[in-house]
Amino acid sequence: MKCKITRNAAKVLRQELDKPENEGKLLRIYVTHSHGDHAHYGMRMDDAGADDEVVETDKEITVVLEKGAELLDGVKIDYFYLPKEGFVISNPTKGNHGDH
Repeated sequence: MKCKITRNAAKVLRQELDKPENEGKLLRIYVTHSHGDHAHYGMRMDDAGADDEVVETDKEITVVLEKGAELLDGVKIDYFYLPKEGFVISNPTKGNHGDH
């Protein structure tokens, strides 16, 4: 499975992962709900389990994805400052380019 994290997202995620309360935790990306041919995504700090795949990214942030979850393979995490500051998680490889 693959996961892409942009430079802006990595900067904000690294700050969160470096907090004492997140020591030893990994970033989990998950599907909150899906309909049609796309999904909506969420994220949280978590531990990896037996049903998970641990993915190393090029930004030195380890991501946990549910094994076999097709809509998670190729997920992209971005962080925008304008028009509203926050994370955007999409999966362009599955035709999902962001929430609607």
